[in-house]
Amino acid sequence: MNDSSNLTQREQKRLSPDSDAFKRSAPLVAAYSEPVYHDVRIERRVIIRITPTSPSTRQQMLAQLPRREMPTRFEEKKIKGCIPIKDIAGTQPAHPNRLLLFMHDRRVLSVALERNCSARDFYSGFYVEKNKDGMICSGRDRLQSRTGSSCGVAKLSRLVAWQQ
Repeated sequence: MNDSSNLTQREQKRLSPDSDAFKRSAPLVAAYSEPVYHDVRIERRVIIRITPTSPSTRQQMLAQLPRREMPTRFEEKKIKGCIPIKDIAGTQPAHPNRLLLFMHDRRVLSVALERNCSARDFYSGFYVEKNKDGMICSGRDRLQSRTGSSCGVAKLSRLVAWQQ
């Protein structure tokens, strides 16, 4: 036998989804219903800012070098692999598409940017998104200038005094 046949017409109207009683009890029904789960994904991005070195910092670094005749030419020696972001002390634009990186251990590195990039865009430093390994790698990472341009790292080199 059907349960609705035992109910009077008035009771059926009172229990219908359109009734006021049903609408008032909706929060109670929702509380006893099965919970709905949603996936929540939290991501954390770390952006690191590399600032230009101040002239006083460069002079200080050079003042601590032994006094001797400095060779006037430097050559680039390719670096295999990547460099740690935390070792960068500052930056300065160099050639049309090169940036100089001054490292905390007094090395000077050169970053070749992609062909269509200008080092002048990086006059006030750059941002780089920190990867899990904390390194900047050629062919993988992109540098974001404070003016808005974004350039890939094409090549990393170490500047070495040229011996005659």
